[in-house]
Amino acid sequence: MGTITRNKRVTVTAAPRVLAALRILAVPAGIAAVALTALAAPAAATATQVGAEPGLSFGSATNYGTGCTYVINGYVDDPSTPVVFYDNGIQFAAAKPTGGHATGRWTPATPGAHRITVIQHTFPGEDVIPWLDLTVGTGLSTGSGCNVFS
Repeated sequence: MGTITRNKRVTVTAAPRVLAALRILAVPAGIAAVALTALAAPAAATATQVGAEPGLSFGSATNYGTGCTYVINGYVDDPSTPVVFYDNGIQFAAAKPTGGHATGRWTPATPGAHRITVIQHTFPGEDVIPWLDLTVGTGLSTGSGCNVFS
């Protein structure tokens, strides 16, 4: 199986609350525009894609098995902000990127559906959270690869 990537955008913003506060305080429109412009500054760091490498693993239904280790690639637009890797919402790795790429090592413990996400946090602005859905079977490590059974 090849690398599959998907992106899901999650937006985090404080602008509506700031507008409400400015209206209550009757702040002049010019100052309000400056405040909103400061909040709308471009995001400093964003994860853009996630991919998985099955290596020498193989199976009839999936190439990913329990107890076997795989490389997860996170592609980002900030070369210095740390990248955090999650499996079904549980952190399994963190890495500093080299250029626009960071890697984490993933060893699934349970068979079934897994959603792999990569986050390079931004503040303030948007977090773009790319995700990858993988099915994991029961793995039998061969030392250099993995035999995967459904």
